[in-house]
Order: sequence, then C-alpha cells, then structure tokens
Amino acid sequence: MTSPTCPSPDVLLARLARGLGLAPPPAHPPGEEYLHELSRRSGLRDHDLLLIAGLPLPEGALDLEGTAGIWVPSLVQHALSLSPADRRRLRERVRATAGQPRPARSLERPPAAPGPAGFGSLLVYMLALRNLGPSAVASAMYMVSDVCRAASTIRRIRDGVTELDAELLRGFAAVLGVPVSVLAALTGVSAPAPDDGLSPDVAEAAELVWEVRHFTEPEVRELVEWAEELGRG
Repeated sequence: MTSPTCPSPDVLLARLARGLGLAPPPAHPPGEEYLHELSRRSGLRDHDLLLIAGLPLPEGALDLEGTAGIWVPSLVQHALSLSPADRRRLRERVRATAGQPRPARSLERPPAAPGPAGFGSLLVYMLALRNLGPSAVASAMYMVSDVCRAASTIRRIRDGVTELDAELLRGFAAVLGVPVSVLAALTGVSAPAPDDGLSPDVAEAAELVWEVRHFTEPEVRELVEWAEELGRG
C-alpha cells in the first residue's frame, strides 16, 4: 500500500500548530518568529520547519559529506554506553571540533531530493539533513528506540511504497529528538500508547547527531575512536 500524499505546507503547519496548542499562522509563508516558536515548542529544528513549510533551506544546509554519515550510528552507540561525565566530555570535544576551521570536504553524496510528496519522504529528508542515509537511519533508529527496520524499508518509506505506522513514528521521533506526539500531529498517524516522551539519553543522542552533521568522515571517525576509548576507561 502506498503512503498518502502530504497536504499543502499551510495545512501541515496548521496541523502541527494545533497539536502544540498554537493558533495556525495567520498567513503563508509564516514569519521567522512564528517558525522559531514552533521550533521551541516542538523540538524540531528550524531546517525541519522550513521543509514542512515548503521554504528554501539556508545556504550551507546541504554542505554534508555523505561518507561521514555512515559513522554516526557508531558514534551514537558509543555515546549511549558512556557515563554522564564521559558523555559531557564527548560533547565538549564535539563542540571544540565544530569551532575549528573547517577542513576541505569531499561532497560525494549530498542528500537525495525528497521522494514522492508523502510523509515518509518528508521525515527521511529531515534525517538526510542530519547526514543520515537510509542505512544510517535504520541503525540509529534501532539504537535509540529499539525499532528494527532494514535500510530497504527506510527507502520504501522515502519512496512512498511503505506507509508509516505507530512504531515507525516512534523510531523517527527518537532519531529526530522530538516527542512522538509532535510527529503524530504532523502526519495524522496515531501515536503509540503510552507516549512516555523522550528519555534524556535519547534526547542527547539526537542532539549529538545534529551537532556532527557537517563534520568530515575523518572527524567523525576520530570521535568514534575517542568515545570508544572513553568507554574502556
């Protein structure tokens, strides 16, 4: 069964706003202040909301090195196994790396254009902006939510062949770092019950994914090795 087509951007934003207890935007496109408030309340990034609103992404949003994303699930795996103190040390190192002059990049695989205009393609593209391809999405999803799906399933969701369900919605929400109720309001897919929200560990893992999205493959690999050493210590 194919996935239903997304409503227009103004309808999507109105759905999301109502789910968060906000009035829909008075006009389309919405203003920057309104999108920031949606971001604050939902946990979605400004980039995510620009996608939902059908607006252009900022310059540099697609400045991603595809081969680096392959290593991000390993980084998440090691981060989740660390003590809170070591996790803070890892985040400090990530921020120090982000503050250094950016090295030359090998832009081998920027995110693919969204598939058919469905909810699946929208969610997969949000994760592509975090430099996660289908294989990385599947791996990260299992680590942060225990939702086990193959990369081929993620591709079918992206292409509108496989519909979203409550379990998949929970998996996508965990990788994005938002309450599943936010994605339920956006997509109309019923949230799993009960919705206990995000654990601090999962929220921190999603933040880590976002922070390293522009890193090069050597930078992410170095972080993976460093996190592994922290875990041994």
